[in-house]
Amino acid sequence: MKKLLIVGCGDIARRLLPHLLGHYHVFALLRDAGQCAFWRDKGARPVVADLDQPRSLRRIAGLAEIVVHLAPPPTVAGDRGDARTRGLLAALARGRSLPQRIVYISTSGVYGDCKGERIDETRRLRPATARARRRVDAERQLRAFGRRGVVVSILRVPGIYAADRLPIERLQKGTPALCDADDVYTNHIHAEDLAMLTCAALRRGRCNRAYNAADDSEIKMGEYFDLVADHFGLPRSPRLSRHEAEQRLSPLQLSFMTESRRLRNGRAKKELRARLRYPHVADGVAAAAGKG
Repeated sequence: MKKLLIVGCGDIARRLLPHLLGHYHVFALLRDAGQCAFWRDKGARPVVADLDQPRSLRRIAGLAEIVVHLAPPPTVAGDRGDARTRGLLAALARGRSLPQRIVYISTSGVYGDCKGERIDETRRLRPATARARRRVDAERQLRAFGRRGVVVSILRVPGIYAADRLPIERLQKGTPALCDADDVYTNHIHAEDLAMLTCAALRRGRCNRAYNAADDSEIKMGEYFDLVADHFGLPRSPRLSRHEAEQRLSPLQLSFMTESRRLRNGRAKKELRARLRYPHVADGVAAAAGKG
């Protein structure tokens, strides 16, 4: 079996691991040595190193033929680049041979605001936030690496949800949402479906190819909050006009209400042969509430 290295061992990595065992010898890159026992018990081989400490990455050179890159860029004021991806690729390049394949989990935020239009992967990238600009930088670094003979596939991921990743606390606090006339379209993918799409990209992802890893839903942000509220017996979010929201909400809260787009996922369905367990966000929320 080929060796596979997971970089970024959070929730999606934990969901992904059971799908990999038996097909790959799995290594987990961990910054916290205290997590070694957990990953070892689950069947992976821990490798302690820190993406923010490039010297510690020397041990991964030539370690694995396959890399799943799930780590987010660092949050550094004034820095538009992704130093973590830069350090990772430098370490991988020091091996006797390059990896055969890399799957990278990016964000749909690289498209910026599309005014609610339906878009596919050919849409020009116009990142509007620092975090999205760092993702664009990571994609560019990886594409350049792919031109060295490595199959690099990129999943552009929207809002990830699951039973334990729903806006329950927001609803309990009564945080407002935008009124329908001012609201934005938002896109979603269930965490389990994202793990499945990652596996599909490992098998069928094309070289230097991006895929929108979104479900089939076309839903506005306020509608999503109402959907969760109704399934869990919570009050619906109060609605504000955009002008009112600008007066009452924090810049961080507003930042998630400034971009509107509807992602087309036809490329992932056709090329990755994706079959979503939760094709609509309503399916996943109903399952989380015990009604699906």
